[in-house]
Amino acid sequence: MRRLKEFDLNFSASSSSPATYSLWALVRYMLALGTWGFGGPVALVGYMHRDLVERRGWITESDYKEGLALAQLAPGPMAAQTAIYMGYVHYRLLGATLAGLAFVLPSFLMVLAIGWAYQHFGGLTWMQAVFYGVGAAVIGIIAISAHKLTTKSVGKDKLLWAIFLVLASVTVYTESEIAWLFLAAGVVVWLWRAPPKGWFGSGLSALAPVDLPQSSAWLSSQDWTLLTQIGVFFAKAGAFVFGSGLAIVPFLYGGVVTEHHWLTDKQFVDAVAVAMITPGPVVITVGFIGYLVAGVPGACIAALGTFLPCYLFTVIPAPYFKKYGKLPGIVAFVDGVTAAAVGAITGSVIVIAKRSIVDGPTALMALITVALLWKFKKLQEPVVVLGAALIGLVLYPLLHP
Repeated sequence: MRRLKEFDLNFSASSSSPATYSLWALVRYMLALGTWGFGGPVALVGYMHRDLVERRGWITESDYKEGLALAQLAPGPMAAQTAIYMGYVHYRLLGATLAGLAFVLPSFLMVLAIGWAYQHFGGLTWMQAVFYGVGAAVIGIIAISAHKLTTKSVGKDKLLWAIFLVLASVTVYTESEIAWLFLAAGVVVWLWRAPPKGWFGSGLSALAPVDLPQSSAWLSSQDWTLLTQIGVFFAKAGAFVFGSGLAIVPFLYGGVVTEHHWLTDKQFVDAVAVAMITPGPVVITVGFIGYLVAGVPGACIAALGTFLPCYLFTVIPAPYFKKYGKLPGIVAFVDGVTAAAVGAITGSVIVIAKRSIVDGPTALMALITVALLWKFKKLQEPVVVLGAALIGLVLYPLLHP
């Protein structure tokens, strides 16, 4: 028993390098990213890799890959889960909690302010013009991020490239992210590189899908108050939807517009636009929706319901990722899931582009964004987004009188 405990301690200590930064430095970084990080989940996880792994060296490549893989395996918003895991790497539960709050809080406060303005001033007519420019620039930003992630994560491995291409194609075709394909990709690489000797882990049975239709039917049959309904619905969104804002938007539409009739179609489209033109996670649109339905309490409950499950789905399995993440089988599994995740992210660039690039000027703005970020490595994305917003305000009234 004593030798086993010593092994556990040594194994845990070697699971990551010592921290070279303070917890408050990480919290300040997450606050800044939540305040200025445009581009949605693809860009946000790309920024974390660029800033925390490449530039600062706070997080190792392997720890980052583990976090990205866990974020793709677990339901909930990918960027927020990756931020939570980055906090967990060296500062465990406290780091995960503070990093997650710091990342989400700025954009939540922004959507509250926009929600107040939306209700008091009769809509967001100017936002169509802003989104016209910003949406195009965002495509360029996430395309660059996807390229960097692909180069780092897939490399020259033919099996990983095959997985990458399959997931990219499936995402483009279905316009959604299919969770079981991430698991399947991990298992394929695991069996190819480090097949188990005589056993197949019984733990995989825990990954069986939940019977969502039955659970949804039971929940919808209950007589809840409005705030409780909001909490339950958005908890389902956080607990049962995999991937990024791309995946959660159809789920939200079905519940908010079709099932509960809380918002009209136009209000829902405006909510998605708010999420896209504000920094931070795209899923923060839940705060805007909650505000329109039930004011500040509705916004808080919607955000808590969405982000609490993703927090728990990150911090609960995180110790096992840290402890066993260096085993050959786990490394192979994580590589497979990461390749699948990056493939899905790349596919989502195309899906989002189909909605944001609507004419020649928007296509040109997207290409110019790619060229600028490719040429000027230190160019800050918020500068690009602000410039695109101004161009949109000028061009949109001229092209759509």
